[in-house]
Amino acid sequence: MIWHEPSDRWLATTHAAVSSTLRDRRLGRIWSDWEPVEEMEPFNALHKNQMMENEPPEHTRLRRAVAGAFARGHVERLAPRIDQLVGELLDRLDGTVDVLADYAEPLPVFVIADLLGVPRDDHESLRAWSQAIVHMYEHGVDETTKKEAVAASEAFAAYVRGVVTERRAHPGDDLVSHLVETDLTDDELVASVVLLLNAGHEASVNVFGNGLNALLTHPDQRERITSGEVPMATALEELIRFDAPLQLFERTATEDVEVGGVEVRAGQKVACLMGSANRDDAVFEQADRLDVGRDPNPHVGFGMGLHFCLGAPLARLELEITFRRLLERFPRLELAGDPPRRPTWVLRGFESIEVDCV
Repeated sequence: MIWHEPSDRWLATTHAAVSSTLRDRRLGRIWSDWEPVEEMEPFNALHKNQMMENEPPEHTRLRRAVAGAFARGHVERLAPRIDQLVGELLDRLDGTVDVLADYAEPLPVFVIADLLGVPRDDHESLRAWSQAIVHMYEHGVDETTKKEAVAASEAFAAYVRGVVTERRAHPGDDLVSHLVETDLTDDELVASVVLLLNAGHEASVNVFGNGLNALLTHPDQRERITSGEVPMATALEELIRFDAPLQLFERTATEDVEVGGVEVRAGQKVACLMGSANRDDAVFEQADRLDVGRDPNPHVGFGMGLHFCLGAPLARLELEITFRRLLERFPRLELAGDPPRRPTWVLRGFESIEVDCV
């Protein structure tokens, strides 16, 4: 544990410290409204009414409702749809392409659209709203970013409310229809749907981009997958560990608590550095080495404890199919240049990845 004076918070850098922080119920997600509150209300409402920014008992109630809807076979039914979507997107790849824009970015939005039962044609709006909102998760955001996030929050919430109204009148076999049957308020339902899209889209795209770059710059490890030596499902866990898509996740102490040998006082924040934890030599042998066959692989990519990612099974299914089918179709895929990183660090990813489809 390291005290970081500029940000006035503790930094959990080791796997043990991050694990302890994420599992300790005395260190919680405590939401604070962005100010000015009146102007930021559309953005604030989408966060204070969803599970990730709440602790029990509210978290328990919100998570149970969404988990119950998920449990009605939605993930299992999505497998053939994902496989079909991947095939359609792969058919469009030819020559030199931006594999993020043309393959990785549309797919998770299409999948979430199918899950929610909304038109795939709306994917550009859904993706734009999601990106404007998650830009707020970085540090030092400017006024333009805030205004864009508020506008996106208003538009996204209005869109979801329209879907909810339609499902109440004409329920179907989709996640929104099943969420309508729960005890969630309208505000909580809207916030939960927005969370699913934002988390499902941003994390999936960054895992894919970071992971593909790792494989293409480590051809020996890619060969272990394409040869059949290592199952894609095993390799996926290493890709999540090696270049973590989420670099920071915060907790706030609700009472004095000891973490990593230091006392964290009530009200102080702990920033869990997920990428650092995933490169901890005390847990991962040769932690800075990409080893697609690494097993066991206790990475913290999906979080731990109470807030462990509810969508992890869907993310694993989607990404396993996405990587496997791409490598099957283009076993000699090559980078067409040095891919530029996004100018962000909390959400770590690439702006684009140009490849030669050979």
